[in-house]
Amino acid sequence: MAISWRSLKTVAGLFGAIVLTQFGANTSAIAADTVVVRLGLFTESISLAELQKATKTGELPRSLKPYTKGLSEQQRRFLLGALGMNIPMNVVTVDRLVNTQIGTTILNDFATVLARKDKAGVQALRAGLVLGSIAPQGLSVLSFIAAYPSKRLEINLPQAFIVAGSLNTAFWRTQQFMLTIAPQLDHKTPQIAFPFDPSQPGSAQVQILKLDWNDQKRNRNIPVDIYWSTAATANKPVIVFSHGFASVRTDLRYLAEHLASHGYVVAALEHPGSNQANTNSALQGKTRVMKPQEFLDRPQDISFVLDELEKLNQTANHPLQGKLATTNAMVIGHSFGGGTALEVAGAELQLERLKQRCKKSLAIFSEGEIMQCIAQELPENTYQLRDTRIKQAIALNPTTSLMFGQTGLTKVQVPTLVLASSADKTTPALTEQIVGFDKIPSPKWLVGIVGGTHLSVKDPSKTLDQIGQPNTPISGGEVVGEQAADVRKYVKAIALAFAAQMTPEAKNYAIFLTSDYAQFASTAAFPFRLITQIPPDAMAVVKEFVEK
Repeated sequence: MAISWRSLKTVAGLFGAIVLTQFGANTSAIAADTVVVRLGLFTESISLAELQKATKTGELPRSLKPYTKGLSEQQRRFLLGALGMNIPMNVVTVDRLVNTQIGTTILNDFATVLARKDKAGVQALRAGLVLGSIAPQGLSVLSFIAAYPSKRLEINLPQAFIVAGSLNTAFWRTQQFMLTIAPQLDHKTPQIAFPFDPSQPGSAQVQILKLDWNDQKRNRNIPVDIYWSTAATANKPVIVFSHGFASVRTDLRYLAEHLASHGYVVAALEHPGSNQANTNSALQGKTRVMKPQEFLDRPQDISFVLDELEKLNQTANHPLQGKLATTNAMVIGHSFGGGTALEVAGAELQLERLKQRCKKSLAIFSEGEIMQCIAQELPENTYQLRDTRIKQAIALNPTTSLMFGQTGLTKVQVPTLVLASSADKTTPALTEQIVGFDKIPSPKWLVGIVGGTHLSVKDPSKTLDQIGQPNTPISGGEVVGEQAADVRKYVKAIALAFAAQMTPEAKNYAIFLTSDYAQFASTAAFPFRLITQIPPDAMAVVKEFVEK
């Protein structure tokens, strides 16, 4: 049963006294009252009082101006917003979090911000977070500084910006939610046997056909990699893959090869307005990071690819002739591609609420929310881009919170599987997947990867460059490569089982879309969970966290 907020507050009062005793009754006497900002060889001291004043006046301290004069207005607002942002976690939850695997990595990320002269390290950070959460206004950057057990807190400003950019209220709420429902996630060993291992490759040898198609109506060039084998048959759905923002079509190459080895044809396409090449061009000042039209172009890219696949299906002597079930297709998308997958599955873009929310400080938003805010420039408030040829959808770590409004996901017309990772800072599970999942009509499946991050499902060759970035739970980076092998193995199994639901083999694979198989496939590093409906008591907790 969920713990009530009233109970949490009562326990928090008792716990606060225990923490104060542990660190000494006069903790405030040794708390930081000065922040030393370091930028290369230069340092500047700023009093806590000056920072507190900045959050009230909206003006950065005069002593910081030499360091911030190169910032854009948006960056200045971000900095001020971060200073004033309260993290929605009470002292009990903070203490529990900092003693978990994810919490330890968060502390290690924070430790990279400390300048070398600050020797206090992770233990002092832990104390500052716990004690800071006892403050009347709750945990914030300012209450953390005030509680930090040292008179002087020295930080590396550039690194602080990097770490601060990965923090958002949705991520913290997700952690709080996960800790609250943890008792309901206890591992239970299934008492049934499974007939075979769906994570193992099929017997067919995979081939890759690389094509470069051009949609002349939209003047849009779309590269496509088609994964197939001689076992391909029209009895199995065509599968289309949509990559995430600033990514590439090979993001899920391992999954495409796995499905193709079992006789499926997988078309992995590149979205030219939101791929890695476009982002690189934007960094060079040649184009925008992404145009708002991309929210409409992406689902149309999928429809265009299905049109072109149908032409191949009817092309005489083509190896894929007669093997492409383009009117019985499935879509798989990751991140922004997950949002795209939901669009073609029937979800309606609803932008009125998005346009209102995106006017607020972006300091509290996740990267996924900030990216969705680009859609506020679209002229209309609603868009429907469903393709009726899509009969099933898999959305891995999808963006949903802003772009689909209150009821957009209720328009999804096909069976849908949503995957969420508990340590995802880019598209936090609570707001981007769990809340949205409850709105999707059945049949549906929600897969939880406890301990997984945003990039854990991606192909290792495309995620190694992320190691060293401030995210969780591997110290200093995302869980990728060999560390996420268990995640990818499970994704292969459930994706194959889900695709098989559109074939005569549906009954043979249905057992792998159950909570029993999720428990069976779980590992010490990654407990997996699968449900088809969020229990009413858990949903009440979800709403409480989101509305807070």
